[in-house]
Amino acid sequence: MDLIKTIEAQQKKENAENFRVGDTVRVSFKIVEGKTERIQNYEGLVLCIKNSGIGKTFTVRKNSYGVGVERVFPLHSPRIVKVEVVRPGKVRRSKLYYIRDKVGKAAKIKELVGAGVAARVAAANKAAEAAAAKEEERIKAEVKAANAAQASKKK
Repeated sequence: MDLIKTIEAQQKKENAENFRVGDTVRVSFKIVEGKTERIQNYEGLVLCIKNSGIGKTFTVRKNSYGVGVERVFPLHSPRIVKVEVVRPGKVRRSKLYYIRDKVGKAAKIKELVGAGVAARVAAANKAAEAAAAKEEERIKAEVKAANAAQASKKK
């Protein structure tokens, strides 16, 4: 039991939850195609945040060519590079499933405005950027170490 908690603590990301339900976010996540990796962005409205701990997930909905597309992301996944808040939303519910039935202008969420909100969003985006840079440096160091190990094997 204690072993499970230690593994979860290692995989948990700090500053991962820098957004709320109703915010429009841009999720940058890694796509692995063979040996190549690329980062793809998915921008949409956060409908809900479910579960807790390491299994926490959030659902993002976007309209793609007139069709609503939803995607569920694990919050602490190593594939997620960063979650950037594009526009904070003003909502009074924890689950926005009713947005699925709305069309056009009715499906919009009011924007939360104010100096405090702008400061919170800027701080959250800055923290997400710093965490993404830290993760990128760690990955580069791992790749460099792996390449050095391969080079020493060949000699």
